[in-house]
Amino acid sequence: MGSTPDLTNSPWRKSSYSGNTGGDCVEVAPTPTTHIAVRDSKHPTLGHLRVTPATFTAFVHWLK
Repeated sequence: MGSTPDLTNSPWRKSSYSGNTGGDCVEVAPTPTTHIAVRDSKHPTLGHLRVTPATFTAFVHWLK
């Protein structure tokens, strides 16, 4: 599968639909490869999931 890139200083973005109420929030960030990293904003140190742009697009469409 390859090594996991260090995304500590990556520009993580929280969903524009997320408020400041402490609810369920997802953050995304680009990776050095062509993947998109996804993590739980409440627990950012627990790791992230890397997906392809096509998989992320399908996920967003499914959410809608």
